[in-house]
Amino acid sequence: MSHPSSLTITRPDDWHLHLRDGAALASVLPCTARQFGRAIVMPNLRPPITTAAQALAYRERILAALPEGADFQPLMTLYLTDLTPADEIKRARDAGVVALKLYPAGATTNSDAGVTDIRKTYKTLEAMQREGLLLLVHGEVTDPDIDIFDREAVFIDRVMQPLRRDMPELKVVFEHITTREAAQYVASAGAFTAATVTPQHLLYNRNAIFTGGLRPHYYCLPVLKREVHRLALNAAVASGNPRFFLGTDSAPHASQIKETSVCGAGCFTALSALELYAEAFEAIQALDKFEAFASFNGPDFYGLPRNTGKVTLQRQPWTLPEVLPFGEAQIKPLRAGETLSWRMS
Repeated sequence: MSHPSSLTITRPDDWHLHLRDGAALASVLPCTARQFGRAIVMPNLRPPITTAAQALAYRERILAALPEGADFQPLMTLYLTDLTPADEIKRARDAGVVALKLYPAGATTNSDAGVTDIRKTYKTLEAMQREGLLLLVHGEVTDPDIDIFDREAVFIDRVMQPLRRDMPELKVVFEHITTREAAQYVASAGAFTAATVTPQHLLYNRNAIFTGGLRPHYYCLPVLKREVHRLALNAAVASGNPRFFLGTDSAPHASQIKETSVCGAGCFTALSALELYAEAFEAIQALDKFEAFASFNGPDFYGLPRNTGKVTLQRQPWTLPEVLPFGEAQIKPLRAGETLSWRMS
C-alpha cells in the first residue's frame, strides 16, 4: 500500500454540526469555516430553533461571527416537535431551510422538546416530502428499559421501518450511525435513505471511553459501540456507497461540563476533522474513497451543487492543542495534546 505525502480533494462539507450560539459560536465557528465550505447546523439551542424566522435570525448570527474573508455557508435546519405546524414547512423552504431534525424526546443534549411519537408529526412530514425538505434523525429510542447499546437497532425496527413504509419519497438521513445494524439498514434501504458517519465512530470503539480511567472527551451520543460495529462502519464507508457521507457531529462543551460528575455528551472534532477522517480512511486503505465521502455524496443526496475549490492535507505530524478558548471558558478537542499524522495546509 502506498503512503502518499499529500492528499488534495474538492472542498468538503460537514453534514452534521453543532455551533451553539453567542460567544461559544464565535469561538468554534472558525475551525469549521477553515475546513468546510458548508455545514448543516443543528437546531438544538435553548430554546430550540423551531420556526423559519428563528432559523433566519440564527443564520445571521452565524454569518456575523465568521472570520473576515471566510468562504462558508451555514445550511439551516428546524427542530421538529410534536407541534410543528405543516404550514411552517413552506415558510422554511422559502427561507432556505434545508431540513428538519428529529430528536426523540430526551435522546441527547437539549432534546427535551423532541418528538414523543413520530405519528404526531406525519402531516408535517408529508409537507416536507412535498416541499423537498430532508428529515435528519437522531436514531435512538429513549425507553429506559432499552439498553443504551441497543437503542439504535431498536430504533430501526420501531421508527425507521414504519417511517420508510409510510413516507417512501421523504429523504431521510440517519445521523451519526454507530452500529452494524444501521450500516446494513442504510446500505439496503434505497435511494431516499442516507447516513452520516463521525470520525470518532470510525476510529474508536467503546474501550476508548474506559482506557486507563474514565475519559469523558470520548463520550458522545450515540455512545461508541463494540469493535464489530466500528468495523462495519469502516466497511460501509470503504464500499464507496454514495449514501454514506461526512458528518462530524462536532459538539462543543466547555471543559468544566465535560469533566464533571454528570458529563455532557459530545466530542469536539471541528479543529481537526479532516485529519481524523484521513487517518481513519488510510487505516482501512480507502483513501481513494475519501473525496467522494467528504465532498460529493452529501451535496448529491441533498440536491445541492458540489463545491468547486480544493483543500490539501499534507502528511505532516502536528500536536493538537491541550485547550482552546470557548467564550469565557475553555474547550478540549478530541485527542488534545496528541500528535496527528495529517495536517490541512
